[in-house]
Amino acid sequence: MDILASIFVDPFLQMAANPVFLLKVVWEGLVAGMLYALIALGFVLIFKASGVFNFAQGIMVVFAALTLVGLHELGLPAYAALFGTLIVMLLLAVAVERAILRPLVNQPDIILLMATIGLTSLLVGFGELVFGGEPKTMITSELGLPSGTLRLMIGGRALVLQKLDIAAGVTALTLVTTLALFFQRTKIGRALRAVADDPQAALSVGISLNQMWVIVWFTAGLVALATGIMWSAKSDVSFALEIIALRALPVLILGGLTSIPGAIIGGLIIGVAEKIGEIYWGRLLGGAIDSWLAYFIALIFLLFRPEGLFGEKIIERV
Repeated sequence: MDILASIFVDPFLQMAANPVFLLKVVWEGLVAGMLYALIALGFVLIFKASGVFNFAQGIMVVFAALTLVGLHELGLPAYAALFGTLIVMLLLAVAVERAILRPLVNQPDIILLMATIGLTSLLVGFGELVFGGEPKTMITSELGLPSGTLRLMIGGRALVLQKLDIAAGVTALTLVTTLALFFQRTKIGRALRAVADDPQAALSVGISLNQMWVIVWFTAGLVALATGIMWSAKSDVSFALEIIALRALPVLILGGLTSIPGAIIGGLIIGVAEKIGEIYWGRLLGGAIDSWLAYFIALIFLLFRPEGLFGEKIIERV
């Protein structure tokens, strides 16, 4: 009984005893969730518009961040380096369409998945060749990203928030809102959804698959760049950041692989659950539960709602 009480009662007593600290933990979870959501957003964009699960999204985040820092190290001003990085991501989108998507059109999904795994290895090797394997520092001040803290007094206690975290949250929300409107309200967005639903029907009404694929991969590249800047601002730019793409998989399961709002909701759920779980239940469950808690939550969703909170339910008729 004592063990059960310590697991099911003590953490809630701790939360009630120090609500300001709980708010801080929740805030840190929301920030982490926003960053998870940005990664998941890249997966959703490409899958929603082309039906391809892009395993290379994680390395695209690293590659975009390394390109930005590398161009700045060559002497370009920060915003010129940012524009140059956008050009590089556009060229990458064109190369992917020409070398991977166009030759493999109408191939089974597993073939396209393996192709993106190959793209991952290619970008890792090319990135190490061009930029080296040493960690680099993101040019946050040159890009005008805020620094320092913001103090809020609640009940006589100070809640300290990082301004960079606030900027990351605003950036994530802006991207999600913009892309959701883009897919729903614009002609190109509707064409992208038509391509994903039925490529042959889209071709029959004059929609160019090649152009649509370039657009969506370039858009995913923009998201990867924003994600790389925000993640790297909190740590160094290195190929180790590629691992964070795996943290987006539970987010995709929760939110749904085809839902842009689902990416943000799933990210927030995972981020907050990880932080609260680690702070209040980590010691009781052996520590480091944030490394597996997200996957446990995803497993529960797979059992009871495999399409996710906002995913499209697939009905198979036999």
